[in-house]
Amino acid sequence: MKKFGLIGYPLGHSFSKNYFNEKFHSENIDAEYVNFEIPTIEDLPKVITSNPNLAGFNVTIPYKEQVIPYLNAIDKDAEAIGAVNVVKVDHVKGKTLLTGYNSDFIGFTQSIESLLEPQHKKALILGTGGASKAIHYALKRLGLECLFVSRTHKDEHTITYKDLTPAIMDEYKVIVNCSPVGMYPQADECPNIPYECLTQQHLLYDLLYNPDTTLFMKKGADQGATVKNGLEMLLLQAFGTWDIWKR
Repeated sequence: MKKFGLIGYPLGHSFSKNYFNEKFHSENIDAEYVNFEIPTIEDLPKVITSNPNLAGFNVTIPYKEQVIPYLNAIDKDAEAIGAVNVVKVDHVKGKTLLTGYNSDFIGFTQSIESLLEPQHKKALILGTGGASKAIHYALKRLGLECLFVSRTHKDEHTITYKDLTPAIMDEYKVIVNCSPVGMYPQADECPNIPYECLTQQHLLYDLLYNPDTTLFMKKGADQGATVKNGLEMLLLQAFGTWDIWKR
């Protein structure tokens, strides 16, 4: 039986285990999916050696960037993004080879593309973690100019939440939340943006999907903005993950 899994810490919020095990069961695939909750990325080699039937694994917070030095090869898109969320494990002539990919940008692109209107030329990306890198890559490929928003100033491509003036909010009509702010059980929180500046011209996309409607989305919808959560992206990136593992 082949084994697939997920590395991250913590993994209480993980969707992948249920999704893939239900898939394996319904399609009579001789495989199982398990969670590897490792407190440090340095535990990864132990996971690999103790699971000789491991054929692939997903990577989630906080290891999407930290996993890269452990890989033998990396796909060109994942390399350009600088973050990996899918690893294919091949066993060749007694050696174990790890190849990194990114299906986050595929799922996000397919999920947001149909929502983009002519006014959606610029995007604010809330957060600067591994997920935000995939979103930035996807939006650039879709032709949008991007600006990161963080709690602290990092570089010329990043502003802070305090810098969000009405003029910037009017200029950047797509806003993507890549931060964990608002995720259950802290569902009464939301990114600190000036929601009163939002209009029907705005599109708010939250990578979170628990709860279904985050406070970020609700406040956007109250101003007439189009809103969407990350569940469809999650499903689409899972489809992309399986395509990679089947190769």
